[in-house]
Amino acid sequence: MVDVRYDIAFKLYPYEKVAAIGAAPLRHPVVIIGGGPVGMAAALDLGRKGTPVLVLDDHEGVGQGSRAICFAKRTLEICDRLGAGQAMVDKGVVWNVGKVFHGDQKVFEFNLQPEDGHKAPAFINLQQSYFEKYLVDAVRKVQSEGCPIEIRGRNAVTGITVHDDIVSVDIDTPDGPYQLGADWLIACDGARSPTRDMLGLRFDGRVFEDNFLIADVKMTADFPTERWFWFEPPFKDSGASALLHKQPDDIWRIDFQLGWDIDRAKELKPENIRARVDAMLGEGADYALEWTSIYTFQCRRMENFRHGRVLFAGDSAHLVSPFGARGANSGVQDADNLAWKLDLVVKGLAPESLLDSYSEERVHGADENILNSTRATDFLTPKSAISKVFRNAVLELAQKHAFARPLVNSGRLSVPCVYDGLSLNGPDELNGPEHSRVGASCADAPMADGFLLEQLGGDFTVLALNTAPPDVADVDGIVVRTIRLDTRRDDPTGALATRYLGDEPCGIYLIRPDQHVVARWAVADAADIKAAMRTATGRGQ
Repeated sequence: MVDVRYDIAFKLYPYEKVAAIGAAPLRHPVVIIGGGPVGMAAALDLGRKGTPVLVLDDHEGVGQGSRAICFAKRTLEICDRLGAGQAMVDKGVVWNVGKVFHGDQKVFEFNLQPEDGHKAPAFINLQQSYFEKYLVDAVRKVQSEGCPIEIRGRNAVTGITVHDDIVSVDIDTPDGPYQLGADWLIACDGARSPTRDMLGLRFDGRVFEDNFLIADVKMTADFPTERWFWFEPPFKDSGASALLHKQPDDIWRIDFQLGWDIDRAKELKPENIRARVDAMLGEGADYALEWTSIYTFQCRRMENFRHGRVLFAGDSAHLVSPFGARGANSGVQDADNLAWKLDLVVKGLAPESLLDSYSEERVHGADENILNSTRATDFLTPKSAISKVFRNAVLELAQKHAFARPLVNSGRLSVPCVYDGLSLNGPDELNGPEHSRVGASCADAPMADGFLLEQLGGDFTVLALNTAPPDVADVDGIVVRTIRLDTRRDDPTGALATRYLGDEPCGIYLIRPDQHVVARWAVADAADIKAAMRTATGRGQ
């Protein structure tokens, strides 16, 4: 029997004995393994759409330690749609500015969101424990309104058998084992995914020969709320690079690059960690060590994220280095991509083949993240003497010359993936801004009341700008909402016209439930909308 003990930050779903123990297996439309950020986001999205979902987690809540801390604008926009984003922003440390140093010299600084007119900031720093708590708080709220989501803590999955029409799941609890059936199973059970191992699936990629020490330090300090990164930092015994981030509750996250051939047990001794932190903060600094860990960079992914009725999301499907904040952020985007597709399939409104596009699109996103993470890691840890000479020359040039700054790579920070050229895309027949092209996620803009993304919500939507929209209420039983906006009346700052029309006088966008652009036109009729809808839902033309 499972008997889980661990340091817990929030006990969010205490164990309760389930009636299924000793009974005939029940069948569930969707079962999610793993109650972390990805699993809970998927459950919340599906449940809000009316699809019943059961979440199984081998713990009862969130463990200690910051783990993921940097949550990007697109992730916050997704969480806002799910009812959790504002609590995250209110608690988190908002930041837009980062600074890069080489030794004791500042190389340059950057602003990730220099323009106004977005509800969400570029990034917040927030401990993963809080991030998960606010998602579960949102689940509890919609549960009280009748949303069909169930969470079972201390229910550990011990076996999986995949059949053509069902997945059989074996579960262990403190009161004994039981079994259930799932029409669809989503594995969100992390980098060491037991689900992946049970199914004998490969997880290929690269392990980088380096180790990084994380120290969560509690202290009161007057450092600005910015991302500070050092190449060859000037502090004694601080390694080849260092990173400093502020989090809520006076917690500061410090990363030290240690190298490959280390004694992990020695490095994790409190006195040795304190020696490094003292060198960074100065002798006599008043702080307490809250949590420490050592991690190794890995960039890996599964070949496909769909295996019949089992779908993989987050770290169970792909793994990247933490520099660039691409792990949890890309995982939440996996959930955002998958939920609306699975919802339509469960309801019989789209063919099962639509789920192949989940793998297609998110493999595309994972490859982009892995490429960026690999480049960042190679820049952080030059593999030869000449590579280091080149890296340091770039850093020296970047202090004085703007052209060299894009070559500096301390971790390209997470941005939403654009699904360029993939199978669900419709026509792009508007000479509009590049960043609002087909396949891109929608840019936010302030309205006379609120923001654009709040109005888009989580349905298929026709957005008509300065023109009459086609009359389409549904396509093949799938509801299509229409929003008609006049930029002369509804665009108080001009951001909407700038971000969606550019120099064009009018335009029509078809937008998916995950707020990615399906198609756009200067002029469109009902037939155009219906054809693009059928492409976007896997029914073709």
